[in-house]
Amino acid sequence: MSVISLLLLLLIAAICGILGQAVAGQGRGGILVAIILGFIGALLGTWLAQAMGLPELLPVNVGGQKFPVIWSIIGSAIFVSILSLFQRRWV
Repeated sequence: MSVISLLLLLLIAAICGILGQAVAGQGRGGILVAIILGFIGALLGTWLAQAMGLPELLPVNVGGQKFPVIWSIIGSAIFVSILSLFQRRWV
């Protein structure tokens, strides 16, 4: 994977993480948090889709790596929602 491909993959993950935060109603953190949320969302969303037998929606191929955009947004929104439940409890 080239440097350009890696940067493009990070950008896509950041956009998915930001959209996932917006769907969940949370907006904390910067670009690094958004990138992490995008990748966690991709893992969680893909796992949920496979568990329910749903197809892969809008996969983007970057440098030979497939990144599931829709499942990443859904997964990051779910992850942020779960985190916000715990934050409200402790604050």
